[in-house]
Amino acid sequence: MISMKRLHRMIIRAFLGPLALTFLIVLFILVMQFLWKYVDDLMGKGLEWYVLLELLAYATASFVPLALPLAVLLSSIMTMGGLGENSELVPMRSAGLGLFRILGPLAVFVALLSAASLVFSNNMLPVANLKFRSLLWDITEKKPALNLRPGAFYNGIDGFSIRVMDKDEETGVLSDVLIYDHRAAFQGNRTVIRAKSGTMQRSTNGQYLVLNLKDGHFYDEHSVAGGNKGSAPMMRGTFAEDEVRLDLSGLGLRRTDEDLFKDHYKMLTMAQLDHGEDSLLTHMAERAQEHRKQLDGSLYLLRGTSFRSGPQPIVTGMDSSAIQPSEEAWNSMYDVAMNMARNQVNHLQQQIDERKGRAEQLSRYRIEWHRKPMLAAACLLFFFIGAPLGAIIRKGGMGLPTVFAIIFFLVFHIVSFSMEKLAIAGGIQPWLGMWLASLVLLPIGLFLTWKAATDSPLFDGDVYYRGWQRFRSLFKRNDAHPSAVQ
Repeated sequence: MISMKRLHRMIIRAFLGPLALTFLIVLFILVMQFLWKYVDDLMGKGLEWYVLLELLAYATASFVPLALPLAVLLSSIMTMGGLGENSELVPMRSAGLGLFRILGPLAVFVALLSAASLVFSNNMLPVANLKFRSLLWDITEKKPALNLRPGAFYNGIDGFSIRVMDKDEETGVLSDVLIYDHRAAFQGNRTVIRAKSGTMQRSTNGQYLVLNLKDGHFYDEHSVAGGNKGSAPMMRGTFAEDEVRLDLSGLGLRRTDEDLFKDHYKMLTMAQLDHGEDSLLTHMAERAQEHRKQLDGSLYLLRGTSFRSGPQPIVTGMDSSAIQPSEEAWNSMYDVAMNMARNQVNHLQQQIDERKGRAEQLSRYRIEWHRKPMLAAACLLFFFIGAPLGAIIRKGGMGLPTVFAIIFFLVFHIVSFSMEKLAIAGGIQPWLGMWLASLVLLPIGLFLTWKAATDSPLFDGDVYYRGWQRFRSLFKRNDAHPSAVQ
């Protein structure tokens, strides 16, 4: 019993190292993919280091449920492959330990890891997604940092356009400064300041940019928008020194209220997704009832007249030509009917588009609900693919195991992504779209587990060569070498 506990601890220790290493590597790759995607939105914004660190922390947390299954798959192949390569599985099997007895402690550990992944996805991941999305929105909406480039206009400060022809990087002296002030609405560039030189610095609180200009001139034209330019006064002047203060509050990072994003389906727990789904179904039923009533009421072409359906009164003693509409009346009725038909067709198309949008939103809620347990169950599924595969190929390290892990994960990811898009479009049920990738890989896991439990030489080339020779012998002619004696 003591030796079994030592054996279990040894196997778990051999598994923890590759698991931590592969998990960090996969997480790093996913974060680098995120940075590559949003690099244009992050560059040139003058963001503080702690803001970028906060964004990367939230992005890393959002990738944890996706990185964990691949880490389990790769580490299980490496662990069992390393034990097989070092001839440590042979004495275990010789001692009467079956594959399931050897994998027992790892299976329990991975099951606990899957449960922890589900708890993380359901409770902490929505909060991380909320923080991540709101901060990413603030960063993408932030204006570029103040960076005056020689010969180019800078329009990042609201109400001003600034151009400098030269900038001394050592002293910070600006040459040939041109400023257009268009803060007044509908006035254009009617206030212009130009100076031969100047310096630039921020105020003490960092809210204002102070430009100290020297040897310049200005002109300011005051006129009403759309009025006669000749009747408006204009001021001209020169200055030896002048100070211009520009408000930089628009360049700062403004944090958006997170309540604007908290109703998104990625920011909800499973219980909140259930509640949101019920609310969507109730609202869809109410809107369908409103559409039905509106359509029923619009089908009566001549409401309030004797042309309604049902028994009509019999008119006697009157000339039929007296109640026959004239040609002008028929044309008018025809135009009214065609307009009503067109309006109803347009209205029906709007109803169809609205129902499609609501159905798509409902599918996203259901998909997100199934995504959380699916990714947690994928850890256990990939373990029963990777561990038997490692016991069969008996190769450790980052070489051959990595190839097999990437192949299986690509199959899982491609099938899952394709079926998710199909489920959103309404082609299949959301639960099937999220679980189909696992159902595709489940028979492979069962097959590999069976082969590993029976010590089947699945990747032994000699076995397949002997089988091919036996197959060829079935079609070999008995008189292929006839006797030379007649």
